[in-house]
Amino acid sequence: MTADSGTHTGRGDAHPPVSPRTPELVLCAVDEPLATAWTAAVEKLPGRVRVHRGSVLDVVAQAVVSPANSYGWMRGGIDAVYARAFPEVEQRVRSAVLAFHGGELPIGEAVVVPTGEAEPAWLISAPTMREPGELLPADTVHPYLAARAVFLQWRDGQLDDGPVREHVGTIAMPGLGTGVGGVAPATCARQVAAAWDEVFGNRYPR
Repeated sequence: MTADSGTHTGRGDAHPPVSPRTPELVLCAVDEPLATAWTAAVEKLPGRVRVHRGSVLDVVAQAVVSPANSYGWMRGGIDAVYARAFPEVEQRVRSAVLAFHGGELPIGEAVVVPTGEAEPAWLISAPTMREPGELLPADTVHPYLAARAVFLQWRDGQLDDGPVREHVGTIAMPGLGTGVGGVAPATCARQVAAAWDEVFGNRYPR
C-alpha cells in the first residue's frame, strides 16, 4: 500500500470517523545542538509537538519520516538506519516513487509506504535533496518543503483502506537535511516550525 499527496480517494456518502486536528509530532535528536533547536521551536507551536532526545526508532509512533533523496535511495544517515531496521522499505519507496512520480519524487512531495513492521507501520519519504549526498546551500528551504509535504500527507493523503490520518496518530521526525545535507539545526527547526504552523496553525485559535 502506498499513499501520495496528490492522490485523493472519495468515500462516497460515508462519514469517516472524526480524526484529531493534528498528529502528535515527535521531533528527534541524537545530538544536543539539534535537540536545543527543536526545543526552542516547540515552545512557539500550537498542537501536540514534543522533543525526544534519542533515536527516532525509540519513539512509539505509527510513522517515521525519511528525509530522503528524490530517487528513494536509502544508503546514508538516518535512511541507512531505516533500511537496516526495515529490510524491504527502500524497494517500497523506490517502487512508490516510480509509480506515482515517474522515478523522481520532487522536493515538496511525499509518499507513504509500509515498513513491514507493526510499529512504526509506515514510513513517510519526503526528500530534502535531489541527489544522494547533496550538500545543501545555506539559504535552502528544503527542510520547510519536506516538512510541509509530511504534514499535508497526514492531513490529505489516502492509503488503500482510508485516510493517512486515521492510521497515523504519532509521527517521529529526525532532523531534515541536518546530516549529510549540512543544514544548520536552527535553520531546520525554524523551517519545520513554519511548515507546521502553515498546515495546522489555523486549526487553533490565536
